[in-house]
Amino acid sequence: MPTPAEKHRSFLFLQGPHGPFFAALGKMLQAAGCEVARVGFNAGDQAFWRGRESFIPFTGTQREWPDVLAGLLDSRGITDLVLYGDTRPVHAAAVAAARQRGLTVHVFEEGYLRPYWVTYERGGANGHSRLMDMTVPQMQEALALSDMEAPLPPAHWGDMRQHVFYGALYHWFVMFRNHKYRNFRPHRALPVTKEFQLYLKRLLLMPAQALERRLAEQRIRGGGFPYHLALLQLEHDSSFQMHSPFSSMGDFLAEVIGGFAAGAPRHHHLVIKAHPLEDGRAQVRRTLRRLAREHGIAGRVHYVRGGKLAQLLNEARTAVTVNSTAGQQVLWRGIPLRVFGRAVYGKPEFVSEQPLAEFFAAACRPDSRAYKDYRRFLLETSQVPGGYYSRNGRRQLLRQVADMMLAEEDPYDALRLGTAAPRQQLRLVT
Repeated sequence: MPTPAEKHRSFLFLQGPHGPFFAALGKMLQAAGCEVARVGFNAGDQAFWRGRESFIPFTGTQREWPDVLAGLLDSRGITDLVLYGDTRPVHAAAVAAARQRGLTVHVFEEGYLRPYWVTYERGGANGHSRLMDMTVPQMQEALALSDMEAPLPPAHWGDMRQHVFYGALYHWFVMFRNHKYRNFRPHRALPVTKEFQLYLKRLLLMPAQALERRLAEQRIRGGGFPYHLALLQLEHDSSFQMHSPFSSMGDFLAEVIGGFAAGAPRHHHLVIKAHPLEDGRAQVRRTLRRLAREHGIAGRVHYVRGGKLAQLLNEARTAVTVNSTAGQQVLWRGIPLRVFGRAVYGKPEFVSEQPLAEFFAAACRPDSRAYKDYRRFLLETSQVPGGYYSRNGRRQLLRQVADMMLAEEDPYDALRLGTAAPRQQLRLVT
């Protein structure tokens, strides 16, 4: 009987992380005997793929995409679909078509446990993940079959500069080499020229913003006051747009500022922690100043740009977020957490459901034992050591993820059935 790797497999790649990760993954799957092809929707997709014969440019309109995709799936005998994120329109249509045909859908995302893991799941991610319907007792039952020692997370991103660099380079190609893809429409609201400008500005200002961030953190940690953390996300991020009750980051800030002003003790402060890739498009700082003045707490509200979260978290009383993966770092430290959107970690054992004013006044603590079991379950299933953007991070990721894709079961079923391959222990590389 042929092994999973020996069976005929034909992988169709759609859009991936900025940079060369998808190309390297495709090359490895080809080495395993699989057929590989990539659909590109713009010049940025094309620039990072290797092999003209396996690249399929899509130059039509989004209305034409479902019919073109159906033809590709049938004519090429596609068995597996590979994509990064499952909510952008071209990906959502592809996932629906794949399900109708019974194809395997491989979804990559940023790590649920950051900074030095990425997420690999089948069928969907974030609010569409199988984790949403799993209970902690079910995870604990599956863990009874394993005795792996879970590694501790490092407190650094590892490849932030490369992430920003590849983002800027990708949008450069879309700006200046996209003549063949005149029908391309980005899945985000901003035009590509503005995206490129923001990425370039972020790259150039990183040293100055790092200094500003350190000074802000020193003022907070040296202030001697109790504080609560609000963990922001990118307003255009798919988790925020598709799996939250808010239409803008300003709506979330209004909720948080109002709840803090109503419930927090008067000597407590609120620290607003921006996402590491925040580029200014959401006007967070301006909105924050206005809301703080309106509620009479301007002297108690602090804004911190991206960067490391660990040092601020270590002394925080509570944290609130929509559904940021940074919530995992909060729970790992046993800090009370309030979420507003659909999150894979939104389990009743360790996420508070108190009204916000009550939460800021006297938050309920999470069940740390239950969270540790949950975290260990993730590390033995969908969280893979490595990264998309740095060379060493890609190498570490590729050592495991290709075998996971070729396996019969997805990571969650593999653990439950006791068929999961031994997992590599985390080795820090940057």
